[in-house]
Amino acid sequence: MTTATARRVPDASPVTQAAGARIVSLDQFRGYTVVGMLLVNFLGGYRVVPAILQHHNTYCSYADTIMPQFFFAVGFAYRLTFLRRIEALGTRAASVALLRRCAGLALLGIAVYHLDGGVKTWAELQSLGLRGFIATAFRREPFQTLVHIALASVWVLPVMASGTATRVVFLLASAALHLGLSRWFYFQWAWTCPVIDGGPLGFLTWSIPLLVGSLAYDAVAHRGTGTGVLVRLVVWSTVLMAVGYALSCLGGFPAALPFCPPQSPVNLWTMSQRTGSVSYLTFAAGFSLAVYAFFLGLCDGNRGRVELGLFRAFGRNALVAYVLHDMVAGAVKPYVPKDAPLWYLAIGFGVYFVTNTLFVRGLERSGVFLRL
Repeated sequence: MTTATARRVPDASPVTQAAGARIVSLDQFRGYTVVGMLLVNFLGGYRVVPAILQHHNTYCSYADTIMPQFFFAVGFAYRLTFLRRIEALGTRAASVALLRRCAGLALLGIAVYHLDGGVKTWAELQSLGLRGFIATAFRREPFQTLVHIALASVWVLPVMASGTATRVVFLLASAALHLGLSRWFYFQWAWTCPVIDGGPLGFLTWSIPLLVGSLAYDAVAHRGTGTGVLVRLVVWSTVLMAVGYALSCLGGFPAALPFCPPQSPVNLWTMSQRTGSVSYLTFAAGFSLAVYAFFLGLCDGNRGRVELGLFRAFGRNALVAYVLHDMVAGAVKPYVPKDAPLWYLAIGFGVYFVTNTLFVRGLERSGVFLRL
């Protein structure tokens, strides 16, 4: 059984990190996010599991904070690598490379999630036609994490090399566009379909944590990793979470606090992962920023750095862990019934978690990393 070990790593300035070395806090943050994903994706739906560890469509639970953290990490790394590619290759070549990677990620996502519906005969396929095929096959299942990351990355591409003000304006415009379309027709359609993770237009709001991640990178790259930048990140995380909650109050004042079931009917202001609401992803972006600030202080602070081996392995091979975890769950969950007692569920989760860990740690030792 592989165990997680904590060790101190050599000091390195933010400039050195940005120039080539890995940023420890980002790997640790991403690794923590993967571990959180394993926890909530396996345990969700079991009767003995507290509601806060389960996904909900009507409020933001702990489980609902995990997916936005992936986008935050993507935005942080996206800004870093894109600027580096522009310097080495030029804007056009860097953009083409990014589009190719996003296309590959979207294709992988479709292969993992599959299309909606299906046909049994050639005549049935002909009767659908191209428009019917698109309307049927691309309603729900394809629009999940990997595809949303690809679409959101393409959506923000025009501003990813721009300054702070441009990206903030683009973030606000994306949120406003999503709100306008939701008020017009999209909220009702997405809620009744029902879609997953925001559906086809979810990229508009998933760009919120992605762009916040890019802004966090700027803060670390330009201001270092001292107390000042930590305070700045915590302040802005608090502002974002407060704004997210304030937006949810527009649907009924006062709204239930985050992590608490709502008291009012669901509407476009409700914190909802299903609809990818602006309030939810604004609050979740702030929460992601707070969690990252914790890892920044722990791993890249001025008083030395701590690196957890488990988080490092999952953080450096997050895509492999994401693809594998459903496969491992498919092998374990058939023998862990929904009404299983807590002790038996703990054993089932332990088998699942250790299996995923062995795969990822084994790949790390072999120097095998999957990235798109």
